[in-house]
Amino acid sequence: MSIWISLIVEFFKTGLFALGGGLATIPFLYAMIDAYGWFDETMLMNMIAISESTPGAMGVNMATYVGYHATGGSILGGIITTLSLVAPSIIVICIIAQFLKKFKDSAYVQHVFYGLRPAVAAMIASAGLGIILQVIFDGTLSLSSFIPLHFVLFLIILVLSQIFKKLHPIALICLCAVLGIVLGL
Repeated sequence: MSIWISLIVEFFKTGLFALGGGLATIPFLYAMIDAYGWFDETMLMNMIAISESTPGAMGVNMATYVGYHATGGSILGGIITTLSLVAPSIIVICIIAQFLKKFKDSAYVQHVFYGLRPAVAAMIASAGLGIILQVIFDGTLSLSSFIPLHFVLFLIILVLSQIFKKLHPIALICLCAVLGIVLGL
């Protein structure tokens, strides 16, 4: 199968099943590392950082980057993966909009939406845990791979974001960027 078809299929599947937004795409991207080798875990961590700190939806930003990178710097590769990722959402939203008009008050429809919540939360938690392991333990859960400075920075940002809930995410992103430069991370 050509790389183009593989990109279209993989990102269409990701767009169809990554319920919960950009963070929910991360487990799918990990699977792509193993299946295709279009990028590695270090590149994924960089993609997440860049996608979180640039305008636009995180999943879309990552799909665009993967398509661009996997096709050797082709802008068309970035466009195709982005369209493949968002196409299922557009299709499903159109279908759901028609469906909900007829059944919006149905108890079954409400149960379906409530039933999806744990799956979405689990996918986001899984993605978060994977990122934590990569950043704090360099991808392996062992004491020898523990990076104390990353752990301390993680805790500081976590605590700051909880204490100062009105602190804008841009401030935290800029703080982390400055710390990365100053500490040579």
